[in-house]
Amino acid sequence: MSIRHGLLALLERGPRYGSQLRTEFESRTGSTWPLNVGQVYTTLSRLERDGLVVQDGEDDHGHALYSISDAGRAELRTWFDTPVDRSSPPRDELAIKLAMAVGAPGVDIRAVIQAQRHHTVKAMQDYTRLKAQSLAQAPANRDEVAWLLVVEQLIFQAEAEARWLDHCEARLIRLAEAAATEPAPPPAQGTATRTAGRARIRR
Repeated sequence: MSIRHGLLALLERGPRYGSQLRTEFESRTGSTWPLNVGQVYTTLSRLERDGLVVQDGEDDHGHALYSISDAGRAELRTWFDTPVDRSSPPRDELAIKLAMAVGAPGVDIRAVIQAQRHHTVKAMQDYTRLKAQSLAQAPANRDEVAWLLVVEQLIFQAEAEARWLDHCEARLIRLAEAAATEPAPPPAQGTATRTAGRARIRR
């Protein structure tokens, strides 16, 4: 849905053609979520089907132009005014991986956590360098400001993931320590009787 509404937001600035929309979308988001032209035109077709955009002639080079309709503007306003729904979070591959690794035979979950932490910290450092480069000069236009917001979100996300991985490792350590200090359960009564019987037979 973010691509759908992202294209509407760009079209609100004036008529655009497909590859132009792709370029502006990637410029605004720093190519964090690259699009292909086919994906853009598929989305435009659906927006046109839903009455949210209309074809608006061609430019001087023969590119088919699209414009946002009044219904599209109303849809865009609703998108901006409505909080992003977090009640049905998207699947997170890392969370699923760790959940499946718990108790999986032959899997060292702490090694999985350590490998991911190394990757996450490196990504955070890379994003931080990108931010520093962006701030070396004051953002000159709205696309540069938009990219700065995106890269800062990536930094915060990586920081949160690193903290969560630390938490996961600490919890596993506590659980392992608790299991090691628990007394072994007494043998079942039937087991003890059978063991004593076998001892008498051996005598």
